[in-house]
Amino acid sequence: MRSRTAMRSRTVSQHSLSRRGLLRLGGALAGAAAGGALLAGYASSDDRRTTIRFLQNKPEAIPYFDELIEDFHRAQSEVYVVHDSTPAALTPQFARGAPPDLGCYNYNLETSNFLARGELSDLGRLPEARRIDAEVQDLVGQYAQYKSETSVLPYSITAAGVIYNKDLFEKAGVAIPRTWTELLKACKTFKARGIVPVLQTYKEPWTLSQGLFDYVSGSALDVAGFFTRLKELGPKAGPGAEVSFGKNFKDAVEKMLVLASYTNADAPSRTYYDGNVAFAHGKAAMYLQGPWAIGEIEKINPKARLGTFALPATEDPKDVKVRVNLDLALWIPHASSKPNAATAFLRYLMRPEVMDAYNAKHLAWSPTRNAPAIRDERVAGIQPYVDASRFYQGAGTYFPGAIPLGNYLQELLIGGNADAFLRKLDDDWARYAQRSL
Repeated sequence: MRSRTAMRSRTVSQHSLSRRGLLRLGGALAGAAAGGALLAGYASSDDRRTTIRFLQNKPEAIPYFDELIEDFHRAQSEVYVVHDSTPAALTPQFARGAPPDLGCYNYNLETSNFLARGELSDLGRLPEARRIDAEVQDLVGQYAQYKSETSVLPYSITAAGVIYNKDLFEKAGVAIPRTWTELLKACKTFKARGIVPVLQTYKEPWTLSQGLFDYVSGSALDVAGFFTRLKELGPKAGPGAEVSFGKNFKDAVEKMLVLASYTNADAPSRTYYDGNVAFAHGKAAMYLQGPWAIGEIEKINPKARLGTFALPATEDPKDVKVRVNLDLALWIPHASSKPNAATAFLRYLMRPEVMDAYNAKHLAWSPTRNAPAIRDERVAGIQPYVDASRFYQGAGTYFPGAIPLGNYLQELLIGGNADAFLRKLDDDWARYAQRSL
């Protein structure tokens, strides 16, 4: 699943793009957008370009960004972009003082650490920043904030729900569930008909964290509010605190175990790839995966009739939300010696016709106000939740790497001990808080 391509390289001399050059470039790109014209009056030789390193390592999008980079090169002659698609971690790059000039990266807890320390440039002055929907920009601040700066610009939002097989739903006469009770009733109906209700893949822990754990907890409690209160406790966090996993997540975890009882018997030995293959061949009615799995399923079975709905872990449909993550976000480190050139490419990427086309291609949403709706029927079922800002970032994304959430989830689902699972989370978080918060 996580195959990578090597970083492309090319030898060019590196000059800093002037502010005047940036203004000329912005005007030329606007002209190119309107009439398809290339920049005029610039030397064509590479030795006049400023080279920047662009880090984007989302595997399925590497070829797509390669094409965008070539389009950018044809549209101007001041900036040359090297697409770094290597899987190297960000922290060592920042520690060496050699981060990428422009990142287009999944925004997560690791990235937020650089924001919190003030290592990312303030992009709030850009007109592109003012186009971002405020509800989406708030997702950035749920992890961290630095002063009042806008240092990370959302680029692509993925909204993840329950992928379902329309043929099996129609065959069993099951409607899309809107409440927890309706979801369990659907599971019982499928099971009675010899159909696996929910496909699970325990062998790869990340599928449990972003799937079962995030989906159920997201409708069962206020995820962002919980972690905000938990962080405020600092070193006082622990099993006996006023806010804890044992107290606040107990209902959600018990529901996870109930839903897990309707999964495939071989779940502990199945990988993400195995899950995609099985679901493509109609081996289960529902699959707790995001839109990234739909493309993989389509490769295996182009005729599969799929849809997506938000998992309801509540009895009130108005409380149901959909899990989202900032699948890609843009940022420029202060350590970059070529911020103007990096800004020029950032502004190109954020042109509506570029950003919206990328997101439509990858079954994702653009983060701007009045962004076009997704029309693909396979994910259109969660469009209303995005429109109404009824979304949340998964609980699993708030955990630091020091807490092996995925492994604990494997133990939970195989052993079924909810109290032991919650106690481990509280104990581990307490140790993390004493060291870091």
